[in-house]
Amino acid sequence: MKKDLHPQYHKITVVMTDGSTFETYSTWGKEGDKLKLDIDSKSHPAWTGGGQHLTDRGGRLSRFKKKYDGFLG
Repeated sequence: MKKDLHPQYHKITVVMTDGSTFETYSTWGKEGDKLKLDIDSKSHPAWTGGGQHLTDRGGRLSRFKKKYDGFLG
């Protein structure tokens, strides 16, 4: 097996968006580095149940709604 094939696996600290932290092992950074998250399960709408926003680009959404208005009932 080749030497130095795999990256170094070491302990880092992960900082969540609310400031809470936890330690884990990773190949990211160096031993003792802090990984500060911009998005995590405490702030992202996929986990928090935030509303979905539909954007009408060039009237596509309007045309779709008009075409299928009353289709199911």
